Amino acid sequence: MIKTTRNILLALCLTTGLSAADKLSQKELKEIQALPLLNMAKVQVQDGTDFGSLYGLNVKVQGRMDTVFLTKDKKYLLPGDAISTQNGQPLELPIDISPTLGKEAFTFGKGKDEYVLFTDPECPYCKKFESYFSQIEDKVKIRVFFFPLSFHENAKDISLYIMSQNSYKDKVNAMINTTKDSEEFKNRKIDSTKLAKLEKSLEEQMTIATDLGISGTPTLFDKNGNRIVWAQMLQDFGIEVK
Repeated sequence: MIKTTRNILLALCLTTGLSAADKLSQKELKEIQALPLLNMAKVQVQDGTDFGSLYGLNVKVQGRMDTVFLTKDKKYLLPGDAISTQNGQPLELPIDISPTLGKEAFTFGKGKDEYVLFTDPECPYCKKFESYFSQIEDKVKIRVFFFPLSFHENAKDISLYIMSQNSYKDKVNAMINTTKDSEEFKNRKIDSTKLAKLEKSLEEQMTIATDLGISGTPTLFDKNGNRIVWAQMLQDFGIEVK
């Protein structure tokens, strides 16, 4: 009941100023970081957004990313979700995707709309999204990161196999079509030196995903760090999702 009431209050606070959201400056972030409670709880403020009536903060607590809200007078910290009174959806803050720059496995597409994707080659929802790739290749530029989930037995090896391909065309083909039963995958041969480099790159991609608080796949962001629903993105391009 307390959490529900808190979320309702947050929603009411957020009905104004949402369209005018702005990123907080480094000066503002330093002032917030200096608050006694944050220092005492060892909360690290990563970035924040001014929503007019509240600050939304992306924070790191004990190595994990979280979202909290702070009143504009900086007197009250409000953990938990903020719910929109317009559509009932939780408010999600943009994240800082600068740590992803240059760390991707490869870039898919030759379009102008830029995205960052975290995917698992054995995730059925990821495969569903990838089944539409041929329809958006000329529209998007997606920097692809592999995040094989622990309960997908072959996901890590398939990720390495995809990354081992030499050409863009081969990488895309392997990403879309490879399964644990693919003959090419079962008969793969990767030079040990090359494999060591690929494993290091994959570990780096997984660390980035963890640091960004990603726990599932596919997770898609636009170039500004806003989380995007892939099905909605396809619909925005006029593609029917079946």
